[in-house]
Amino acid sequence: MTKTLLIKNARVVVTMDDERREIAGGGVYIRDNVIMQVGPTADLPQDADEVIDAANHVVMPGLINTHHHMYQSLTRVIPAAQNGELFNWLTNLYPIWANLTADMVQVSTLTAMSELILSGCTTSSDHLYIYPNDCRLDDSIEAARKIGMRFHAARGSMSVGQSKGGLPPDRVVEEEGAILKDTQRLIETYHDAGRYAMERIVVAPCSPFSVSRDLMKEAASMARSYGVSLHTHLAENVNDIAYSREKFNMTPAEYAEDCGWVGHDVWHAHCVQLDDDGIYMFSRTGTGIAHCPCSNMRLASGIAPIRKMLDQGVPVGLGVDGCASNDSGHMLGEVRQAMLLQRVGYGPDAMTARQALEVATLGGAKVLNRDDIGALKPGMAADIVMFKLDQIGFAGALHDPVAALVFCTPSNVSYSIINGKVVVRDGVLATVDLPVVIERHNALARELALATSA
Repeated sequence: MTKTLLIKNARVVVTMDDERREIAGGGVYIRDNVIMQVGPTADLPQDADEVIDAANHVVMPGLINTHHHMYQSLTRVIPAAQNGELFNWLTNLYPIWANLTADMVQVSTLTAMSELILSGCTTSSDHLYIYPNDCRLDDSIEAARKIGMRFHAARGSMSVGQSKGGLPPDRVVEEEGAILKDTQRLIETYHDAGRYAMERIVVAPCSPFSVSRDLMKEAASMARSYGVSLHTHLAENVNDIAYSREKFNMTPAEYAEDCGWVGHDVWHAHCVQLDDDGIYMFSRTGTGIAHCPCSNMRLASGIAPIRKMLDQGVPVGLGVDGCASNDSGHMLGEVRQAMLLQRVGYGPDAMTARQALEVATLGGAKVLNRDDIGALKPGMAADIVMFKLDQIGFAGALHDPVAALVFCTPSNVSYSIINGKVVVRDGVLATVDLPVVIERHNALARELALATSA
């Protein structure tokens, strides 16, 4: 049966449409999972199966998270990994992650998605690249279905262990034939290429320092034969650059191009140390970037030149990255940090609040190669979030409530609608029992730590 939903009387509706309209007293009218009308409340249908009064709320498109490792929520603030750069951090965590189980993957995904959804995110990618014991990407997909999040599940992989000159221990890498076979299985089982798809599969070897050149090239070929996107890490810090020059005699961007990893169907995480030639290449080819400011600061990787990338037309989205290198999965908080970090690096006008929100909505949609999310306008997916303004963190900031979302203390949503369904109502997740999830998650985190120390 057709179901309609009306959101009305918003303090402001941030559309992110072609004119970037902000509509005072506006609303949104939805039929099933699609936006039908956006405009002043008086111009919308006055009746619907469900009506939400958005008085004193900012209503906006759901935020889009383009890079995450959700299993890492089990290993936040591990003491040995608190103060190291990327390679040191990984070396301390690989032995812990080697004890992951399928139950741990599913519960940690529910935990990470809960945090994302409550912080304004409606679509997320997740890059799962380690498959010890009985772990499968199917475990993450099952969690996404349960909670109701729009999901780009990235089948990551590592095939070059320490014995072959890679960074990960041999016991956490896979055979390349098995990687490609399972990737094909996942695409054929789950990938939905249609408009408003809730599940898409991404081909995603972990990084140039953990897979072979052959796997990079074969992965690109497979992805293009199925019409799915490609994702990996690239140029994250200076050690990453040094590894690429030593092993391949190329910069990371040159290596990516050599392997076929550029184009509108590709996005790379971080690119903190991408040089000017690399930025031009990404602009010329439409290759996307997932900017992860909190993780980049946490690991002292540097300040990605996002202002320069945007000015040159590079598609840029935001990512919270893994909860072991960010220790948070708060999407609106990541928007704030993106704005602030560009200002630290490039001056007070390097990024405005609205530009940061655009990167987190339209930018993320472009990076994920989608044209059905990221804006509130007719024909778009009904992915909508609402932030209540009568909170202490917004006191004194209501002369510009849109900028307040970014400048002020990051807030949680009052409502979240994903694919036309109310997933958060009055600040409470409606699809999972969050206290139960957290209790189970903490028990599994303890179990993982004990398994590692045994």
